[in-house]
Amino acid sequence: MPPTNEPSDPSPRPTRPRRSSRVVARRRRTVVAVLAAVVVTVVVVVVSGGSGRKPVVAPSRPATHRTHTSRVVPAVEAGLLPWSLGSALSREVVLPGPGQSLTVLGGLSPANSSLDRVFSLDTTSGQVADLGTLPAGVHDAAGARLGSTDLLFGGGSPQTVAGTVALTAPVGAGTVTASVAGRLPQPRSDAAAVTIGSTAYVVGGYDGTTADPQVLSTRDGVHFSTVATLPVPVRYPAVAAVGNRIYVFGGEAVGGAHAGTPVDSVQVVDVSARTAKTGAPLPTPLMGASAAVIGGQVYIAGGASVAAPPGAAGPPGGDAVWAYDPGTGATLRAGTLRQPVAFGAVQVVGNRAWLIGGEDNGTLLAAVQMFTPNAAFGAAGKPGAGSPFFGDKLLVADRGNDRLLLLDDTDTIVWSYPSATKPPPPGGFYFPDDAFFVNHGTEIVSNQEENETIVILGYPSGSLLWSYGHPHQTGSAPGYLHEPDDAYVLKNGEITVADAQNCRILFINKDGTIARQIGTTGVCTHDPPTSVASPNGDTPLADGNVLVSEITGSWVTEYTPQGGVVWSVHVPLHYPSDPQQLGPDLYLIADYADPGAIVEFNREGQILYRYQPTSGPGALNQPSLVEMLPSGVFLTNDDYRNRMVAIDPTTQALVWQYGVTDTAGTAPGLLNTPDGFDLLLPDGSTPTHKATS
Repeated sequence: MPPTNEPSDPSPRPTRPRRSSRVVARRRRTVVAVLAAVVVTVVVVVVSGGSGRKPVVAPSRPATHRTHTSRVVPAVEAGLLPWSLGSALSREVVLPGPGQSLTVLGGLSPANSSLDRVFSLDTTSGQVADLGTLPAGVHDAAGARLGSTDLLFGGGSPQTVAGTVALTAPVGAGTVTASVAGRLPQPRSDAAAVTIGSTAYVVGGYDGTTADPQVLSTRDGVHFSTVATLPVPVRYPAVAAVGNRIYVFGGEAVGGAHAGTPVDSVQVVDVSARTAKTGAPLPTPLMGASAAVIGGQVYIAGGASVAAPPGAAGPPGGDAVWAYDPGTGATLRAGTLRQPVAFGAVQVVGNRAWLIGGEDNGTLLAAVQMFTPNAAFGAAGKPGAGSPFFGDKLLVADRGNDRLLLLDDTDTIVWSYPSATKPPPPGGFYFPDDAFFVNHGTEIVSNQEENETIVILGYPSGSLLWSYGHPHQTGSAPGYLHEPDDAYVLKNGEITVADAQNCRILFINKDGTIARQIGTTGVCTHDPPTSVASPNGDTPLADGNVLVSEITGSWVTEYTPQGGVVWSVHVPLHYPSDPQQLGPDLYLIADYADPGAIVEFNREGQILYRYQPTSGPGALNQPSLVEMLPSGVFLTNDDYRNRMVAIDPTTQALVWQYGVTDTAGTAPGLLNTPDGFDLLLPDGSTPTHKATS
């Protein structure tokens, strides 16, 4: 029988802290229009001849970075898709569909109703299409594919049933035909099913009162035989098949002193030998987890590790992804789901597992998640497994909190500035807009946009090594700045900065003199090379040139060090911010808008790729910097949602986050308007801006 599930009312969205009124006014004046969020949740534009969005190949890492042997199990990249099912769903069956689609059958609705709906889910777009209906609503069934037939075994409807339902496997956009095919030996729900060769196996479950420990086999959904008996009878197990063995992970105990609680057992069913035995236990009890085999490797995702507390609608879901080694019986932490979940359904398409719906604390979910093995995200069992910057450290300019934070790959703060032992410089440390490592990771350059200063700090000492500008004083005379943005230290020792309100790019010597500048001070019009209009980015390139973004008019221009124009193009964005070069004619930029965007473009101004969800967890609010990490994902500071996020450009999934969405704070795990970041590798290199010192 299903538990009682009462949908919870959404809590009101917290009010976000904003920039000072002066900066907001400047930002807002430059934004001509904001796209309305109506129906579309993700916009992806691909132009012929452009980058498309093929799977990203991460740049090669330095030899000093962590290497993996063939025996190491890769961690997983796990992400939350920016689109959802549209309506919450739990305890359904998901089977492979045509191409990149999935077929979703039955399930439980938020109203506690057993559903008879059959629909397809396109994993490339999130499009949902109805395919037909089942003979009756059912949830907690087991499902398997046999040839061209999809089979459902038992389930709750709402009482536990024994019937098996056969469906013609969907082809293209066609509908399916469903009919009752036969009956299990007795009613069974909360079971799982796998296919080995031409045989389907039904594992676990109960008849509504007592356990069904018999592992059943069938070739047609009509005739069944017992293969083995589970030594630990369970319902809601996670089940996977490798070769001729079925692995049964956890589940809920049925009967006995521990009835109703999750178990940590791992049971191994050898279908050839017709035996079942227990192996090394899981690191934690689990029930309602999901197991998937990707490239021969078994992964276990989510699940509840405790029973529902008294009076609760359901147990809390889990966010762990585990890798199981059939050879050794070891279970290793491999990553983290973005949405905790139990009682979801999983299916593998290609090299990705898709985790659909489910529950968390009894609240049904419409979320779609994916996970896939990715050695760039680390090795299972290692600290930091599942991080997009595995083995590295991430520097965050936490602007709203007037501080710099350094995170390791376990999201632990390992360094902060200022602190009791690292006092701020004279004039204070206020409004750090950007921060970058320089000098092989021994120094940090940071511009304080509203403090009108640039500082270079020793790392890790925090000592002040160099400064330019006058705290809290604007100006254009030598030694003064007006809203400095994107300060970098070049390989020749010069410091370059976009002096936004003075409408110039400065190249400053270490002695404080001006080596040269791009643009005419105070002339804020786009007329390269004579003048620039409110520059906010000045990214150094590998050949010594600089890539300049201008707020007014949305221009991006490449200049030589002497101020010559290589190319200049209007990019159709609301507010271009901090362009980066990805390839010979491929550039990455953030659109500082709400909803914000991550955009790839070329020198002709063509948009080759756009990530821009308009609602939901993937939507961005004024991201100011986006860079591609060596792991192949986009990292961006989502300024006004108070978080750092990593986005997989191929699936558009949110695969990492630091900070609580729409919640500002100073405690560990919280940020306040983060506005800049940098990545530091163990050898002191900075892969996202190699052209700096």
